[in-house]
Amino acid sequence: MAGHTQNEITIAAPLDLVWDMTNDLENWPRLFSEYASVEILSREGAKTTFRLTMHPDDKGVVWHWVSEREPDRETLTVKARRVETGPFAHMDIHWRYEEVPAGTRMVWTQDFAMKPDAPVDDDWMTDNINRNSKIQMALIRERIEKAAARQGSAAALAD
Repeated sequence: MAGHTQNEITIAAPLDLVWDMTNDLENWPRLFSEYASVEILSREGAKTTFRLTMHPDDKGVVWHWVSEREPDRETLTVKARRVETGPFAHMDIHWRYEEVPAGTRMVWTQDFAMKPDAPVDDDWMTDNINRNSKIQMALIRERIEKAAARQGSAAALAD
C-alpha cells in the first residue's frame, strides 16, 4: 500500500506573484509556519537541493531532511522529492498552478510510502498530510493575498 494526497486552494492573487512567492525557497520559513529554516545545498539548472528544518514538535524533536525541487515555469508545475527520506520509503510531491477567474489555483499532490519500520503507517501519514496541507495552504493564501494587496496599493500610488 502507498499514500496519496491531493489538496488545492485558490489564491486571490496574480499567477506570477503566487509562483514567485511559493518558489522562493529561502523565504519558506516566512511563508510556511512549520519550517524553522531552509539551507540551500546546491543548484543545478532549475533543480535546487535543500535542507528543510522544522520547528521542534511537542516532544522537542527537531525534524529535518534534504529534498530536491525543480520548477518548470513553462508548464506551471514543480516536481519535488525527498532525497533523505527518513521514515518514508519515498516521498514525491507535484505542485501545479493554474490561472482561474478568482486568481490562482495551487494544487499539491503527494505520493509516498512509509518504511515498514516507520513509527506510523501510510493511512496515518495520509491523514496527517491532508490535515497539515489545509493549514499551510490557508496560511500561504493569507500571506500572498496580503502581499498582493500591498503591491496593488503601491501600484495605485505610482499612478
